[in-house]
Amino acid sequence: MALLVDLFGYLGILLHGLVIVSQSMALGGAGFLVLLRRWPQAIGPDQIKRVQRMALLSALALALVELISVAMQSAVLISTVGLSLGDVLAANFALCGLAKAVAAAGLAVALVRGMGTRVLSVFGIAILIAAIFTTHAAARLDHNSILLAAAFLHQSGATIWIGAIPSFVLTLPSLSPQGLRVVGAGFSRMSMAGVAAIVISGVTMSFFYIGSWEAAYGTAYGVMVGAKVAMFLMLMGLGYANFRVTERLRHDPTTPILRLRRFAEVEIGIGFTIFFCAASLTSVPPGADLPQDRVSWSEIVARDFTLVPPRFSSPDHDKLSLPALQKQLDAEAAAKQAAPLPAFIEGSGDIASRNADDIAWSEYNHHWAGIFVITIGLLALLQRAGVGIARHWPLVFLGLAGFLLIRSDPEVWPLGQIGLIESLRDVEVLQHRAFALLVVIFGVFEWSVRVGWLKSRAAAYVFPLICAFGGALLLTHTHAIANLKDQLLIELTHTPLALAAVVAGWARWLELRLPGRVARVCAVVWPVCFVFIGVLLVLYREA
Repeated sequence: MALLVDLFGYLGILLHGLVIVSQSMALGGAGFLVLLRRWPQAIGPDQIKRVQRMALLSALALALVELISVAMQSAVLISTVGLSLGDVLAANFALCGLAKAVAAAGLAVALVRGMGTRVLSVFGIAILIAAIFTTHAAARLDHNSILLAAAFLHQSGATIWIGAIPSFVLTLPSLSPQGLRVVGAGFSRMSMAGVAAIVISGVTMSFFYIGSWEAAYGTAYGVMVGAKVAMFLMLMGLGYANFRVTERLRHDPTTPILRLRRFAEVEIGIGFTIFFCAASLTSVPPGADLPQDRVSWSEIVARDFTLVPPRFSSPDHDKLSLPALQKQLDAEAAAKQAAPLPAFIEGSGDIASRNADDIAWSEYNHHWAGIFVITIGLLALLQRAGVGIARHWPLVFLGLAGFLLIRSDPEVWPLGQIGLIESLRDVEVLQHRAFALLVVIFGVFEWSVRVGWLKSRAAAYVFPLICAFGGALLLTHTHAIANLKDQLLIELTHTPLALAAVVAGWARWLELRLPGRVARVCAVVWPVCFVFIGVLLVLYREA
């Protein structure tokens, strides 16, 4: 239970992200199923069964994940606050979560029994209503009705666009030319309605939750909304390309659809990343509510846009705040002949004040990590240019992983006194270890693919998927820093890193999945993204 409490914040974000994904796929699948039923002459029963099965599994997943989320939050409240189970289950989050789980189960039953549009709509609306009452809109004292309506519209738009794409992709391979033309046109109209709903509701919520340009760039909420907007524009570009294909299909049923399918796959990946970003967004207060704790533009320029030489010399480990404090506590305990107190309790979130050496240590880590990443990008470009030995560039990932394992958390093993298993109770340490593991998997799989040891085509997809997944994780990454401005200034650097990782991952995916000009362009795009990430890391500053 103590471990659950320690990791509750981060696990809550991940669970909420899974809830949004499963909810969107369940409702999007049900909506797409309704769309398919309109054209029985063009759509075969097999396609309908596939979509029905996907929506069913998504609805069951939604019910399960929602129940797990309610159980976890309840357990943490009972353990930390001392509330009874009855008090916890009467809380808004529990009532809404249980209502959503019941509605999702009802939707699953309706899908199994092949019920009509009205029944599916009732359960879908019930799920959306339960969902919006756990958003920021439900907690607002002013403009409550407008914001609840905007939240409903926003989630509806995401559902009928992004949530329906997996079902659309599922049906594409088996559609006849006539069915493809009909379904493609119908899904395009469905998607445009979703986009309109997202834009209208997004602008409305931004007006009330952000309210000013200063809050847009000076608060964590505004920065994360900016990340969502950037990925939304990526989706718009892919969606427009697919719209052009569907328009050509209306006039020429023999139009190739391979690019349509591959771009839709990327839309799914980026859309799910947006969902996890949205889940993380619920954990921070709206920018409009933080008039006193914003970062000014001059502070951003001074920290992030003023060039200084990279730091390639590291301070000694024993000069860092925690080792220095632990040394002092050990000396005091020895003088009293008592057991020494720990300078840091993993999972507590309380750390000693950071000194100049702590900042120098962190900058050194980022700058050398940047050198590793720039090297990877440049070697990948050299391989693309025909330099044979450059194909071993994935091995650089192993050096980067080792560097991160040793240096990222100096208070824990192998440099510090806290053991590896104990340290995983701390969310930031857990995230750093997870990133290091992803880097190792990156390197091993991609090197095996490049040298020809792994012949399976599936092995080549490990690199782009983990790259994109790593970018999504970075968007949920938090730092245990007491000073809110310091935290935001760091997040201002991490956000473009995450977005570049997402672009790199899906560009590599398209390189593998498409022939011709698109593949050639993507083969250059993702290494350039790595070089860009490396440059940002080399320029990273904390002071």
